[in-house]
Amino acid sequence: MGSAVESLSGRTALITGGSRGIGREAALSLAAAGCNVVVNYLNAEAEANAVAEEIRGKGGRALAVQVDVSNPDEVSRLVRSAQQEFGSIDILVNNAGILFKKPFLELDLNDWNRTLTTNLTSAFLVSQAVLPQMLEKRWGRLIFLSSIAAQTGGVVGPHYAASKAGMLGLMHSYASLLAKDGVTSNAIAPALIETDMVRNNKAVRPDLIPVGRFGQSEEVADAILLLASNAYITGQTINLNGGWYMS
Repeated sequence: MGSAVESLSGRTALITGGSRGIGREAALSLAAAGCNVVVNYLNAEAEANAVAEEIRGKGGRALAVQVDVSNPDEVSRLVRSAQQEFGSIDILVNNAGILFKKPFLELDLNDWNRTLTTNLTSAFLVSQAVLPQMLEKRWGRLIFLSSIAAQTGGVVGPHYAASKAGMLGLMHSYASLLAKDGVTSNAIAPALIETDMVRNNKAVRPDLIPVGRFGQSEEVADAILLLASNAYITGQTINLNGGWYMS
């Protein structure tokens, strides 16, 4: 038996919402591990292209693709673009999402639908689109960026907590369905990672976290690398939250 940690060299990783924050660090870390990287973005074209350029500047291969991952036709286009450039997608990081806070009694159906579609439906659509290739190769990694809100209710609201809890159910189902096919499915549930979302939110403070500081995107990227390179972890949620929620 060799090392339990598998080499990712030559694998292709798709990161949805890959232009900033956790998505950006995931793209850079997977590229450093030898992956070809597809950086999906919706609006942040300059940032996504900068991530791809940084990867290429270090000798890696990267492609930035603008699509709305909550739209099935655009998801098909995204997967086709990735296949044409790199072949099949081996690692999917479902990171695309939105977060907005308003008084919970003022939330309406549009707020609910927009959040569920962007955070949860997109993860389903992209996973379904890449799974046939993973099953054919009998190798694949589904990684879902959930949230501590799925476990505690969080500080944003029921729309956000439900969307992130739904990701855990989706992850569990894929894990049980795919366990014998070489495809793992796991989630990461971060709390207060120092991204634009957190920096711009006046309601959150580092002293809410037991370790007394915000998490860093690089720390989440480390967990993504772990899940990508380990074939025996499946159906799990990695709680990356500074001790706020313990399981």
